[in-house]
Amino acid sequence: MEQDAIFERLMQLIARYYRDREQGAFVDYFDPGALRQHLHLEDKGGQGNWDELFTWVERYLAHAVKTNHPAYLNRMWGGANLPSVVGEVIAAVTNTSACTFETAPVSTLMEQYLLQTMLDLVGFGEGCGQMTTGSSNANMIAMMAARNSLSPKTKHQGLCGGQQLFAFVNADAHYSMDRAANILGLGTSHLLKIPVDAHGCMRIDALEEQLAQVISAGGRPFFVAATAGTTVWGAYDPLAPLLALRERYRFWLHVDGAWGGSVIFSDRLRQRFLPALEQADSFTLDFHKMPGTALMCNVLLFNRPSMFLREVCSAGDESYIFHQGEDGEVRDLGTLSLQCGRRVDSLKWFLDWKFYGQDGLAERVERYLELCQYAEAQVGRLPELEMVVPRESFNVCFRFKPPVGIPAEPFNRALRERMHRTGRALVGTGHANGQLVLRLLITNINVGKPEIDRFLLSVVETGRELLAEGSDWQ
Repeated sequence: MEQDAIFERLMQLIARYYRDREQGAFVDYFDPGALRQHLHLEDKGGQGNWDELFTWVERYLAHAVKTNHPAYLNRMWGGANLPSVVGEVIAAVTNTSACTFETAPVSTLMEQYLLQTMLDLVGFGEGCGQMTTGSSNANMIAMMAARNSLSPKTKHQGLCGGQQLFAFVNADAHYSMDRAANILGLGTSHLLKIPVDAHGCMRIDALEEQLAQVISAGGRPFFVAATAGTTVWGAYDPLAPLLALRERYRFWLHVDGAWGGSVIFSDRLRQRFLPALEQADSFTLDFHKMPGTALMCNVLLFNRPSMFLREVCSAGDESYIFHQGEDGEVRDLGTLSLQCGRRVDSLKWFLDWKFYGQDGLAERVERYLELCQYAEAQVGRLPELEMVVPRESFNVCFRFKPPVGIPAEPFNRALRERMHRTGRALVGTGHANGQLVLRLLITNINVGKPEIDRFLLSVVETGRELLAEGSDWQ
């Protein structure tokens, strides 16, 4: 098959899928075993047959979850913006690594432009940054930067024999913090989880008490992460009192804005949720969440001079690949990264940024917040539903309220599973205040008030179905 015919056929499949992405059910559900058998994954291949290859593509698309569909409300990301999809296709076709200028000249300049744009927007105008594989990796790099900043010899000599280091996070912080403590050799027991208040925010009094206890026992507090939008509750840890504590205890203050950091695009929402962000030591934001860029796309910013990041990440003999410009300027972005090969993610974000602009993204984030307010109000109007914890920002934590005598957690798990398997909707779950919640997240541009109404009514109808069946919920 000629290359032109291959691309034409591929584009037709993509166009058809994209056109129908909001139609029908969000997924044609099969259990894993049944889907494995249905796909015929063991069929013989290796014959160089393009017709057979496109059969596999069609099978994939037929059973892929339609993340653009209005019933997809399950994750902090949804269907990707079309400009970034274009960027993803171009990045795949050109197939280069963004580690050096000579292999990726345009994406290098795009990434440098975007990093400076984001640094200026956040308020780290004289800082530095990098694009990473996501906020899980970014949180680890920030923790490593804090460790090496406190004790530069650690990079070369390790932690052996040194003062015990302790990091502190919101009790509801993302699990990537635990993994970072493991990977960096701190130990997960040296990551202290601070209790939250009635709004899901880190309790400053409890943090200060823990800081004092660590110091009195001979340890060294070196890192505090403020979560800007906790995963389940959507709470924002208060920056002003954390900055005041930083002055006293000299720790590194990182802001994990993977989810809620997108408020920086709106001046109004930034002042409400992230005042004084410009005084933090580091900040991360996932563009593939609220902004809607194709997965994966993340930025990690440091309130430090440009050479700081190279000192943190660079190690080993890299002279065979990375070179400085004639003026000594870093031109190969791989030297600022923990990775060797780097995807060209900057193109996706660049195209989104140029297409929507800051005002367009601000309008999107503000609209999402308004829709969450609307969803909360609608939950209050439906007697079968109830909010489990107060809505703090972009997360609506609610559940179906079964009659007395029926335990809420197993009932709502069954309700969520019924909705998934029948293709009605896919919504996430989590625990807030020790109670299971249905976690409604709105990061899908195809969701508006009518779609929210349909979703909530579907929850009510599914709950009524389960009650009518009279299952034993004990």
